Amino acid sequence: MSERAFYYNVRTGAVEEVERKSQAKDLMGPYGTREEASAALATARARTEAWDAEDAEEG
Repeated sequence: MSERAFYYNVRTGAVEEVERKSQAKDLMGPYGTREEASAALATARARTEAWDAEDAEEG
């Protein structure tokens, strides 16, 4: 039995299950839970801000 995977669709804002996912160009993921997928944009934003802060410290 395979694990469930969820994707966040950046075009529609919907969380999709692996069995019914849209085109890869519109998706972020996979995520292990529906909740993680629904927070995909916030997670990406936080990671980008952290990387930008690291770059600023190095530069």
